[in-house]
Amino acid sequence: MQTNGQFERAPVLDPVERITEVIFGLLMAMTFTGTISVATADQAAERTMMIAALGCNLAWGLADAVMYLLRALVERTRRIKLYLALRNGADAAAGQALIAQVLPMQFATAAGSEGLELLRLRLLEQPPLPIRAGLGWNDFRGALGVFLLVVCSTFPLVVPFILLDQTALAIRLSNLIGLVVLFIAGWLLARYAGATQWQGGVIMAATGAVLILAIIALGG
Repeated sequence: MQTNGQFERAPVLDPVERITEVIFGLLMAMTFTGTISVATADQAAERTMMIAALGCNLAWGLADAVMYLLRALVERTRRIKLYLALRNGADAAAGQALIAQVLPMQFATAAGSEGLELLRLRLLEQPPLPIRAGLGWNDFRGALGVFLLVVCSTFPLVVPFILLDQTALAIRLSNLIGLVVLFIAGWLLARYAGATQWQGGVIMAATGAVLILAIIALGG
């Protein structure tokens, strides 16, 4: 629960969100280019690949950005309702239960009734929140960041189609680039989580490889 001045999300996108958005965009583009290769085998294939992959990720980037804003609005509305319930006559036990709802289970358990009561009293001393939830500049910055991450993750995959005339070779090289980027993404996620970095990279790249093999087996 946050007060007016603290209601915006601190980071526009946290590291996990940034990396997973890149992974999402990559997988969408890799799946789409692999599928469309079934229907394109002439000189127009490269152009078709690029337009289709970029168009696909533009659409999904827009949808993901809208979902980002919707999630922020829903979460904010829920917190306001809980905060209003806390201030409007909830007794100590009910107030502690409300606070426990918005805390991770481990934190609520560790805090215990005394910690939750302290939080309840501190929250009651804070200025009231607005009655209705709204979206701020940081929310739209976050949505724009989501959109750009999904869309820009496509570009490394379309570079082979720009530089090469052979469609089949361009497809394989594009898939290889995708695997390398997936490995880097898995490495970064593992480092953020405190896990073994090379294992995270291998697992993420292997997951992508399985998806690519499935696409090729289906005719991609």
